[in-house]
Amino acid sequence: MPSDPEKFRGLLEERKRDLLDLSRRASDARKPVELDQQSVGRLSRQDALQQQAMAKAQEKLRQRDLARIERALNRLEGGDYGLCQECEEEIAEQRLLIDPATELCLACRD
Repeated sequence: MPSDPEKFRGLLEERKRDLLDLSRRASDARKPVELDQQSVGRLSRQDALQQQAMAKAQEKLRQRDLARIERALNRLEGGDYGLCQECEEEIAEQRLLIDPATELCLACRD
């Protein structure tokens, strides 16, 4: 376990808040695109559909990251935070500082 588990809890909670805030702010971009030809030209509609698709893809990545953060918080509660989920060796603290939700050590990541 890392030397200061509460530090990592704070990092995880902060990232979780940031992702939830981004998700909330981007919700309009994921709404269905109005296909009224009178108000929007064909190219503008294509643009809007592309932007919507990108917003949905970004949201999917945010949800994946939120799930990783939740698993990390659960490991923190369970006392096995900082251990590789493959080999059960300790994950370097520097690696956890870069990505506090990481589940694998460098050796197992590759």
